[in-house]
Amino acid sequence: EKNPEPGNLFEVVRLAKSAMESVVDDWLESYKQNREAGFLELVNFFIRSCGCKGVVTKEMFRRLQNSEIIQQLTEQFDENSVEYPLVLTSHPWRKFRVGFCELVAVLVRRCQYSIIYDEYLMDTLISLLTGLSDSQVRAFRHTSTFAAMKLMTALVMVALGVSLHKDNNQRQYESERSKGPSRRATEKLEALLAKRKELQEQQEEIENMMNAIFKGVFVHRYRDLVPEIRAICIEELGNWIQNYSASFLTDGYLKYIGWTLHDKQREVRLKCLKALQGLYHSREIAARMELFTSRFKGRIVSMVLDKEPDVGVEAIKLLTLILQNMEEMLTDEDCEAVYPMVYASSRALAAAGGEFLYRKQFDRDWEARKEKGNHGGNNDFFRLLLAFFIESELHEHAAYLVDSLWDCAAPLLKDWEGLSQLLLEEPPEEGEWRQGGCDRSSMRQATEGKPPVGRSPGKKVLSMRERKALEDDREKLSHYLIPLLPQLLAKFSADGEKVALLLQAPHYFTLSLYSSGRLEKYLEQLLAQLREVVEKHTGQEVLEAAARAFYVLCNPEFTFYSRVDLARSRLVDMLADKFQQDLVELLQATYLDEDEVYSMAATLKRISILHNAHDLTPWQLYEPCSLLLQRAVDTGEIPKQVVIPTMTCLHFSILWELSRVSGTIPEQKQLLALKRKVASFCSLCQSCLSDVDSSVQEQAFVLLSDLLLLFSPQLARGKWATLELLVYRPEVTLQSQMAGFLMDHVFSHTELAGSDDEDSEGKIERLHRRRNLLAGFCKLIIYNVLELNAASDVFKHYVKFYKDYGDIIKETLNRARQIDRDEWARTLLLSLQQLRTELLLQQGPGAGFSKTFLEIRDLARRFSLLFGVHQMHNRQALVALHKAGIKFAFQEPVPSGSELGPLNLPFLEVLSEFSPRLLHPDKKLLMSYLEQTCQAKFSPPLQRGKSWQPLLTYRRSLSPLDNTGSEVSCSAAPRARRRPKSVAKRRRLDDSSGQADSSLQLSSHLETPMLTSTVLRRGHSVELQEEEGSESDFVQSQPWFGSQRSRESPCQQQLLGPQRGSQAGLGTRMDQLSLMEEEEMVIQEESSEEEEFKGLDTPLIHLHSPQGEQLRDLFDSTILGIEVS
Repeated sequence: EKNPEPGNLFEVVRLAKSAMESVVDDWLESYKQNREAGFLELVNFFIRSCGCKGVVTKEMFRRLQNSEIIQQLTEQFDENSVEYPLVLTSHPWRKFRVGFCELVAVLVRRCQYSIIYDEYLMDTLISLLTGLSDSQVRAFRHTSTFAAMKLMTALVMVALGVSLHKDNNQRQYESERSKGPSRRATEKLEALLAKRKELQEQQEEIENMMNAIFKGVFVHRYRDLVPEIRAICIEELGNWIQNYSASFLTDGYLKYIGWTLHDKQREVRLKCLKALQGLYHSREIAARMELFTSRFKGRIVSMVLDKEPDVGVEAIKLLTLILQNMEEMLTDEDCEAVYPMVYASSRALAAAGGEFLYRKQFDRDWEARKEKGNHGGNNDFFRLLLAFFIESELHEHAAYLVDSLWDCAAPLLKDWEGLSQLLLEEPPEEGEWRQGGCDRSSMRQATEGKPPVGRSPGKKVLSMRERKALEDDREKLSHYLIPLLPQLLAKFSADGEKVALLLQAPHYFTLSLYSSGRLEKYLEQLLAQLREVVEKHTGQEVLEAAARAFYVLCNPEFTFYSRVDLARSRLVDMLADKFQQDLVELLQATYLDEDEVYSMAATLKRISILHNAHDLTPWQLYEPCSLLLQRAVDTGEIPKQVVIPTMTCLHFSILWELSRVSGTIPEQKQLLALKRKVASFCSLCQSCLSDVDSSVQEQAFVLLSDLLLLFSPQLARGKWATLELLVYRPEVTLQSQMAGFLMDHVFSHTELAGSDDEDSEGKIERLHRRRNLLAGFCKLIIYNVLELNAASDVFKHYVKFYKDYGDIIKETLNRARQIDRDEWARTLLLSLQQLRTELLLQQGPGAGFSKTFLEIRDLARRFSLLFGVHQMHNRQALVALHKAGIKFAFQEPVPSGSELGPLNLPFLEVLSEFSPRLLHPDKKLLMSYLEQTCQAKFSPPLQRGKSWQPLLTYRRSLSPLDNTGSEVSCSAAPRARRRPKSVAKRRRLDDSSGQADSSLQLSSHLETPMLTSTVLRRGHSVELQEEEGSESDFVQSQPWFGSQRSRESPCQQQLLGPQRGSQAGLGTRMDQLSLMEEEEMVIQEESSEEEEFKGLDTPLIHLHSPQGEQLRDLFDSTILGIEVS
């Protein structure tokens, strides 16, 4: 009798060309004809699905036990196979996975009335799958667990059907029995009793099958070391409970989901939360989960802050379902843990938090409330929103709150009429003006459709329907608010903050409605209010808002442009006349009256802010402002309130003139005149850098940084080549003065610290200003305005000020390296030389081992990391750096009669930090150069004693041996993926990693043991944990919950691990070990120079990274930012 072709069923499912029902029907026919042959075909389908090419023959099936069959299949497994169908992600194999699930479901459904009760098919299949699920081979364990869970799900549906039939049978029996004796059919009662008995037997048999799968597979595999297996178990358990709650909705099953909420892997936690969402979605099921909810509610609430945003999203969605169906279970404290999520940077997380907030605080029957009239319902919503916004104390982040609520409350937020009427109520409630922030944010969201800064996933292309919706919302907004805006401005005219918010409304109007909708009278009212705002207020924010409003309205495309331009011109005429009068009085006065100074400062401030958005050149303000600033520089009598806006006016005047000449073909006369203005203004600002007032110095530095960048060599590139004459190169004195300002105002701890009485917000503001100053200086270096070596004043503070400016300096380092690698390396060396010289001047020759010197070495070590692993690219720059460093170390002669070496000799220790980046031939070359330099400078007898120790250290760093003296260090060895050669070696690795000193473990990494079977092995006295254990026992027993990765390299673990003989496994063949679950220590490879040295506070070592600890001797925990537990 010929064996069946084992691959037929597998190939049919893989090709997916036939309907699954017909495939199963064909198999059932073969099974009915030859039960053994049909079953073997199904078994070999599962074996092939594991990626195993072995075949279970009739002889094996009759003669061997399941464990022996699995052992032989393990030995026949392809040694080079690293993947199997379930883990392959290509489209054909994804289809195969779907077909696999469908096959199991259809098979059970077709057999549910007879074959599954034949005491052969299901019993034998469950026994085989249980054995495979306990295999040490991941492919067997994963595939068989997947099949067993899908089989269990199909059986649950059968059990549910049997249960329904049984209930119907019971109702029929009770109905027939309740009839009178004359009407009662005895035969029917007997038939119903026989049917009930049959259904009872079927139910018991199915429950036995499910119990065998649950206890034989699920109980062991739900805590498997492979996350995918754990996720499969939890996902299917959720389906069982949801579909057949009568049997599975008990604490005995729910506890597994609750325990696994603590899983370390994201995908497993996601499956837990989604399984629970399916349960809490039904109010009936949720009502029976009160005990579970009270037990695990705290964990669910804490998962809102999960490190994975998508897990946090699902946790909030789950809490929203609990809120809807079990509101009494969530306390105010629980809800307050979710509310802050509306301000999260993740759009999905914030939207989930917004929906929770809406359901808890705002979800009322607003339509019913509207019957009160005057939008009473919506007014209540806005008042509640305002109360929450004020209570959250994040008044600058209204846009994030509105964006979070947009998906669930957009119709309410777009009720412009109700919102405007609320603002017009008399008297306005305290704090109600802050509603303007939400109002502005809702207007922006409705008319632009853009989320706030930091929440946009990328550039989104709007569809035609979305654009049409935005246009409709903009038009509705305009119709409602254009008539009301002048009234609102008049009402809140005395409050600058309210006015500034209201003046942003025209940005979101359809401005053409002023003419097409016959709303010119409201335009006149708005222009009158704008003039009044500018005349009445001096605050920066409100004046900028007014200038932007004028800018939006002053568009030549609108028919009403002439009206707006006339109103703007009248306003500027008034300000210019007042400025001229005040200037004459100020220049002629011998004593500056306080009122005159205030009037002049206020006028100049208004002009400078308007000048930012509007070209005021026709009013010829440059000459009087230049005269005023010259007077301030010459005499120092002009107060800072006047000097700062004067400099700003001059700056904008130059920029507007540059804008005009760049838009046409300019005459040389125009260019020369503009260049003279630039040179004159830069000279005045340079003088202001020496002013006694720090605010004047800062303003001069900012304006200089911007102007020098605009008139840099970049100006004359491309189509603006005609502007070559305008290129302005700063003099050396100006460069040094700007660098000196940077040292005094940016790299100064006293400046950053501030006063003790200053609040944290003030300190943050000071830090922000200094970061802007540093960024401006660094841009001058990157764009070739300043010489690259000027960056040494910045680079030398990289470590000391890393917390405050590390990101800016790091980006400058990377950009400078791209400009000129050799000059960049010389600049790094110059930074270190400057620090060494400063140390020598401060502490004298004996500072070689001080804390400051160690900080210089640390900076050098971090500089060396920037060279990366591409040694050929950096070869020339590194050799030049070493030679220059050697010259610097020996440039100072040894004092006669002194036993001390050269003053800069300790610098060789700093230089040794760059040696590991050198190629071996270059090390030999530099060693020869070092010896020649030593011989030329000093005689050998002098090169002794403690003071010459740096020279010995540097020599060792240039030797072909590493620091430990071994020619090939463990950490430098290649980290190719390789398999252990024997069982004993594998287990030594396992033990050495498990018994490593806990003080050398990383707190944030997991360790996965290499053998993952839960089978008891001979020689071990370990007992399996039973399912009845507690949650704490479960958590503590899982190596994937608390395990940490050892910091020793694999080479060190092999040396430190205890030596043990091999123990009995699945077989004796050497090649079968390739099938076992392996865990290899792998370290991240630096893929390119641009990705090296990601930051001092970011670990470069990650779990499951693709390379070994190739450069561990160059890194330490302080560099990598690794927390050592």
